[in-house]
Amino acid sequence: MPRTAARSDGPPGQHDTPAPDLPESSLDSGPAPALPDPDPTPAPGSARLDRPVFFTALGVVTALVLAAAIFPSEFTDVTAAVLAGLVTNFGWAFVATATGFVAFALFLVFSRYGRIRLGRDDEKPRYSTPSWIAMMFSAGMGIGLMFYGVTEPISHYLTPPVEGIEPGSPAAARQAMNYTLFHWAIHPWAIYAVVGLALAYSAYRKGRGAGFSGAFLPLFRGRPAPGALRAIDVFAIFATLFGSATSLGLGVLQINGGLTEVFGTGSSLGLQIGIIALLTICFVISAVSGISRGIKWLSNGNMILALALLFFLFVVGPTVFILELIPASAGSYLVSLPQMASRTGAFGGHEWLSTWTIFYWAWWISWTPFVGSFLAKISRGRTIREFVIGVVAVPSAISVLWFSVWGGTAITAQDSGTDIAAANAESQESAMFALLADYPLAAITSVIVVLLVAVFFISGADASSIVLGSLSSFGAAVPPKWITVLWGLLTGAVAATLLWVGSLSALQTLTIIAAAPFLLIMIGLCTALMMDLVRDPAVTGPRPASLREARQRRARLLRGRRRKLQ
Repeated sequence: MPRTAARSDGPPGQHDTPAPDLPESSLDSGPAPALPDPDPTPAPGSARLDRPVFFTALGVVTALVLAAAIFPSEFTDVTAAVLAGLVTNFGWAFVATATGFVAFALFLVFSRYGRIRLGRDDEKPRYSTPSWIAMMFSAGMGIGLMFYGVTEPISHYLTPPVEGIEPGSPAAARQAMNYTLFHWAIHPWAIYAVVGLALAYSAYRKGRGAGFSGAFLPLFRGRPAPGALRAIDVFAIFATLFGSATSLGLGVLQINGGLTEVFGTGSSLGLQIGIIALLTICFVISAVSGISRGIKWLSNGNMILALALLFFLFVVGPTVFILELIPASAGSYLVSLPQMASRTGAFGGHEWLSTWTIFYWAWWISWTPFVGSFLAKISRGRTIREFVIGVVAVPSAISVLWFSVWGGTAITAQDSGTDIAAANAESQESAMFALLADYPLAAITSVIVVLLVAVFFISGADASSIVLGSLSSFGAAVPPKWITVLWGLLTGAVAATLLWVGSLSALQTLTIIAAAPFLLIMIGLCTALMMDLVRDPAVTGPRPASLREARQRRARLLRGRRRKLQ
């Protein structure tokens, strides 16, 4: 990933052009040096195609799509069997590693490494803090918040995840909010943070230009193995592609539900595939327009619209109950976090874990290559402490507000006689619209939800397409446009195929399978990052560039002492 010079003398995006990569030794030998004057932004066509990575990933993805399309029942049986084996034998690994990433992120915040800057020691952030937060939130999970904002709290409320709790009781409401926040607050953002941090440090502090796999160079002790590094990039492409396809599938289902609610279109596979085609065209166009012009505008506008919808529901909904629910949910979640984070199914509940917790951890892990790369791209110039706090704490707080408003309103409506549960049981994508129908301006707010889902997906998927292109082009910041377009089209094709094969369950199954090998890659990434951090000059102090320079410094020091004695 090339280094990008950051200037603070103007709005973000106007004076930000890539600078040449620096050798790793130049950043190891002392304080971060001054970069040379930036070169012009490289043209998209100037990036080279990494043929082994590109054709291997393309061939495997194409084969999977064809297998699912030609042999749908056999494909479903095989993936279901693989999923059952993963959950039974390795479900504990998803739970343990997700919690381990949280602990690692907290360690970095409170350790001496937190003061290290992702770039030169005097470098300033490229994007303003509000734009930075909006972009990372939209890319990280915006579409999921729309799909599960009502579905998850009401599901846990009426089917408690903990045995011995009466459905629909106050205790069930507490557990519903606990597990919803468990799946959407600290854990997922810590998973994103450790990957984004490792990539940003490797690219902007160490000056490596080897894309995603460049962050693993410390594990090879200066003797990189091209085959191993390319395998990492291939796995990153798999995880990114199937994670994005899952999000596209969820978004399409909810858009279809909104169109049915407002215009009575009904739900059909043909309509859903048509929506996929339209969204794919939109996010491909946004992707080739560049981050500053595409993703930033979409993210800022969508964040404002989402907060406006949230405020509307807060005002017209059970305002007092929501105000009580926000601190109560946050406190109960933090108190219950250790128990939830260590639940592995040893005492039963594998099926529930597979449907909820393990699916979520796999979904977040599958998004880490592109969300991590995107977070790294927009976070240059920030310290490690600032990065981790911003990436974990701020979105977690927003998640608490989001689910307290939507979940609290849904629980209140269910208790008041509106059967949200029936709509949720019929189709999860209809639950939010069934709730909005109980309040004023339902047609308008339903259209806003459809628009939010579409733009949330576009703003995330265009980042995904750019990162897929980058992974296929030796980590180029500006991959060739034809590669970006191709990966965008394949994402749409995978989503359409999986919806045709088995709707939501097929999307969830393949997401978990694609994310499983990436667990080991993430553990290796954290190990490589620590190997770099313990040798960072900001922690160890500047080191002489050579033995000769050290001797010269010592001689000058001795001469100075002699002059003082004379």
